Amino acid sequence: MPLNVPCLQNRTLRQLVERIDASPQLDAYWSGSNITAIDRMGINDHGPVHVRIMTNIGLKLLRLLVEGGVTPSAVANHDLTNDDAEVIVVLACVLHDIGHIVHREEHELLSLVLAAPLIDQLLDGIYDLRTIALIKGEVLHAIYAHQRQIRTLTIEAGVVKVADALDMESGRARIPFEIGGPSIHSVSAMAIKKVRLERGTERPIRIAIEMSNSAGIFQLDSLLREKLENSTLSPYVEVEGNVVGEEKKILQRYSID
Repeated sequence: MPLNVPCLQNRTLRQLVERIDASPQLDAYWSGSNITAIDRMGINDHGPVHVRIMTNIGLKLLRLLVEGGVTPSAVANHDLTNDDAEVIVVLACVLHDIGHIVHREEHELLSLVLAAPLIDQLLDGIYDLRTIALIKGEVLHAIYAHQRQIRTLTIEAGVVKVADALDMESGRARIPFEIGGPSIHSVSAMAIKKVRLERGTERPIRIAIEMSNSAGIFQLDSLLREKLENSTLSPYVEVEGNVVGEEKKILQRYSID
């Protein structure tokens, strides 16, 4: 599945994306992860569509931060470039959920095991060995820290963590919910209609979320708030959620058998 991300003038990122698109291993990890999530566990998508959406969100978040004067951690700590920071974010987004092919439980740790050799493979010949090692460490940190309760230590990891939470349009919320079963998770997920990433007025990023029903607040308060608070992005982001139009009834009736 092509990532379809805007590489712009980042030639290194373009080369990496070409390798990602051509990787049979990644394709297998993504499809296998969805078999675990959807077919075996009956929860929502954690496969290739999520990866593509999240990667595009992650790149946009990072670019808004840089435009707003925020220096990526790879630049500040390792003397790398903004282009390299984009490589880190894309790699982490692409690899963060592949551990689902093994199991949903502790999938972040499982993803670390599977991602490590893939990072070496995907970056081989693009960077020297020292730079590969530095980028690999940053990518693995972002994968590990995308857990809600783990505090991120880099800007790039914060971007990955928040991008993961923002794949929530039209029932795609990242809190796993059983497909077809009414619950606060599924009802609130269906209330999220549109997520807009914009340049903020007082902060570099404004996240504007349109809801058809106020039940969507559960997604914002239970997932997005926690991920923001445990990330490096909270000082740079403003969030606003609004019910747009007449409030839509999502659930007609609920009963407990």
